[in-house]
Amino acid sequence: MTRIKSLFTRKTQRILNVYCTAGFPEKDSTLSVMEALQQNGADLIELGMPYSDPLADGPVIQESSARAINNGMTLQVLFGQLQHMRQKVNVPVILMGYMNPVLQFGFEAFCARAAEVGVDGLILPDLPMYEFETEYGPIIKKYGLDMVFLVTPETKNARIKKIDELSSGFIYAVSSSSTTGSDKNMGDQSDYFKRLQLLHLQNPLLVGFGIKDKSTFDTACEFTNGAIIGSAYIKALEHSTDVAADTKAFLQKVLQ
Repeated sequence: MTRIKSLFTRKTQRILNVYCTAGFPEKDSTLSVMEALQQNGADLIELGMPYSDPLADGPVIQESSARAINNGMTLQVLFGQLQHMRQKVNVPVILMGYMNPVLQFGFEAFCARAAEVGVDGLILPDLPMYEFETEYGPIIKKYGLDMVFLVTPETKNARIKKIDELSSGFIYAVSSSSTTGSDKNMGDQSDYFKRLQLLHLQNPLLVGFGIKDKSTFDTACEFTNGAIIGSAYIKALEHSTDVAADTKAFLQKVLQ
């Protein structure tokens, strides 16, 4: 059983997945941020691979990516930082990013390296389902990595069911058709969340986009297995001089 499946077997409700950008706020912050998240209640860590054109991300995460790139973060540097990750980080870790840098690295080489350092799964929003099925999916499975797909309020039921067939680990339910960091009211999405419930999907659901505090986390958890926080946490680290203290203060407000 993978770490992700084990997590959802052990804990079925109020799963907290926190997104952080590798190499932010400083180039060598990656592991200290991950350790702080683990120590303060994150069940799962979504580690963003900085990219110059992150289409699904709002201005906060875009800026963190730009800053990380300016700090000198690359995939080679990231895998070096993660080399001994599993000596201290026990929670599941997912790499989130875009196909361009992964293809430049070499797709199979990327998957092999990710598995080698202890990564559990991938979120690649711009990888089409057809290409996953015909070309990339077998490589991902070869290295024992889970693949997480995204659905939105506009995704038709038939496509959601197909995504459910292809996904492993969980499904990322985007709360609204916007970029990360949206301020849309989570309560307004209840019909969408109920529709997902009625589909009786085999994969757990985590809600992302617009989760920023205890109220939005609680609302998301009413309908799904948990939620993903990204932009709000990145904001909390933007001017941080003490990652551990600022992470603790942020997560306490979410989980109190």
